[in-house]
Amino acid sequence: MEQLRTTPLCGRHEALNALMAPFGGWNMPIQYEGIIAEHRWCREQAALFDICHMGEFLYQGDFDSGGLEDLFTFSVKSIPVGRSRYGFLLNEQGGIIDDLIVFRLAETEAMIVVNAATADNDFNVIRSRLTGGQFSNISDDTGKLDIQGPLSRAVLTAALGEGFAALPYFRFMSMDILGSEAIVSRTGYTGELGYEIFLPAAKVGELWDLLLSDGRVKPAGLGARDVLRLEVGYSLYGSDIDETTTPLEAGLEGFVDFGKEFVGKGALLRQQEQGLMRRKVAFEVDGRRSPRHHYEIGFSGETVGSVTSGVFSPMLGGGIGLGFVRPDVAVIGTPLTIFHERVSMKATVCELPFYRGGSLRS
Repeated sequence: MEQLRTTPLCGRHEALNALMAPFGGWNMPIQYEGIIAEHRWCREQAALFDICHMGEFLYQGDFDSGGLEDLFTFSVKSIPVGRSRYGFLLNEQGGIIDDLIVFRLAETEAMIVVNAATADNDFNVIRSRLTGGQFSNISDDTGKLDIQGPLSRAVLTAALGEGFAALPYFRFMSMDILGSEAIVSRTGYTGELGYEIFLPAAKVGELWDLLLSDGRVKPAGLGARDVLRLEVGYSLYGSDIDETTTPLEAGLEGFVDFGKEFVGKGALLRQQEQGLMRRKVAFEVDGRRSPRHHYEIGFSGETVGSVTSGVFSPMLGGGIGLGFVRPDVAVIGTPLTIFHERVSMKATVCELPFYRGGSLRS
């Protein structure tokens, strides 16, 4: 049996009668009141997520001479202090080892936030490629809460003051929270106005209790988070992207800066020249049935790909999903059949995001 790790909030989740399940090597809350109810609360009010399972690394040193600048598909040194940037850590074949966000803390200091299931491997890969500087894994000492929803700004200002209220999207600031230095970032994974808060793991329970004392806030689990992220078309590592998937196949080339060096660049350039063998597509199902991971995708009687993510979307009232298909099928409006054993449903290739009514830019 796998020995699951737990966040500092595990006891609080159990006290709230959360349904717990393994995720990325951690015992995590999947739902409390219910996935649909938690999803709607996030779209309409403010939902609080335990994201302490994510990994955080700290780099201190010169980005160029230390090798950090050549690690990712984006430039670290061009990120202004106080801002963050999303992109990828690739292998030599251009496959995605992880998708991540780098926070520029100071001129010679950056925090790298990675996925839970890949954190240990990410740390080893990054460390092996660095040529200087100080690199440390601060995950165990770092807690992370995400508050997301149109009322999240009002909730946080009531609890913590007005200091961060004017933060634009993908910017962050350091501030005192409960007597400890913390980072408040205007980022998230739901398509709604929201904030990610990094603070000492020893303080995360106190902040959780403080925020939940506001009647506008309810806890939400990973089930609601998955529906929320898919409605706005965000990829999930391990499902929609992995080490066998390149950013070009996944339609994420916008997060690749070909004007700089990075591991895997040569493979991506060759893939551009030779052409893609598959592409990620978004599709809407004709009806309320949910497509599932690994269901087959058919076109004109042929199997042309497979589903990587699928849910019932409460906001659209039907099934939605992502998957990989032959490039000739990845055209908006193409009719598909999603099938598995005795299950069959009609679908149509569509544009992302599925849902456009969120408060993200509010």
